Amino acid sequence: MSTLIKPNHIGRKISRIRELRDMKQEALAQALGTNQQAISAIENSETIEDGKLAEVAKALGVTVEAIKNFSEENMISYFNSFHDNSTNNGQNAAYPIYNFNPLDKLMEVYDEKEKLYERLIQAEKEKVEYLEKIIKGK
Repeated sequence: MSTLIKPNHIGRKISRIRELRDMKQEALAQALGTNQQAISAIENSETIEDGKLAEVAKALGVTVEAIKNFSEENMISYFNSFHDNSTNNGQNAAYPIYNFNPLDKLMEVYDEKEKLYERLIQAEKEKVEYLEKIIKGK
């Protein structure tokens, strides 16, 4: 029994990473200063020269090693732990990073609503007391 070994097709890896980054070939071409047909040729190539690979990696926002070692199995953990430390991070980020638990936020909103309701009840009680005082004074 022989096992088939998948070839290390760099172009397919670039294509898959580009798709995962929700980037079209035209957008990658523009980032590299080329055209869509050149990107298509790169993605169909089994090997790519190191200089060009470095440019593509930079345009995709990943490292050369990430492209070379890319596999479907490890891509989930890689992209979940990838943090962009460039100027695209933060307020103007294309992919914002949320660091909160939605249930915690929901509970905070619920507690805040409860406090506001209690303040409203207290204000109404004070208003009733004030009006009763005015009525008794007449």
